[in-house]
Amino acid sequence: MALWDRFKESASTMQTQLMAKKNDLKSGAFRDASMAMCALVAAADGSVDPSERQRVAQLIAANEVLRNFPADDLRRRFEDNIGKLTTDFAFGKVSVLQEIAKAKKKPAEARAVVQIGIVIGGADGDFDQDERAVVREACYALDLPPHEFDL
Repeated sequence: MALWDRFKESASTMQTQLMAKKNDLKSGAFRDASMAMCALVAAADGSVDPSERQRVAQLIAANEVLRNFPADDLRRRFEDNIGKLTTDFAFGKVSVLQEIAKAKKKPAEARAVVQIGIVIGGADGDFDQDERAVVREACYALDLPPHEFDL
């Protein structure tokens, strides 16, 4: 099986797992960590162009699991994190990883945050090395082993 086919299958499996846990993923920590993860993946290469920003915002709005939260609230949190990352990527990344780490207390939420990062990263058909690297860093912030997610 080609690498891309394996990745598509993995992303699909992760989305299915997220849907199964939807009713358990309603905390503020999960919401904040998810939006931080989405921003981190969008800015993984150090910049975010307007089309990428719009695409990720659409993916957030379309994600069933994230519909547990008001769309305007999610958008505001995503944009706040993007602002931190685009102002000063290295400093912003520290702040965003701290937001992600909020989900560490609940392992199911922590795993779901990583899964959202992978789904967002692969949505354009290319889960590139920069995206994989920031999701791997998020795993460390959440005390999760990256190999659990094939990272």
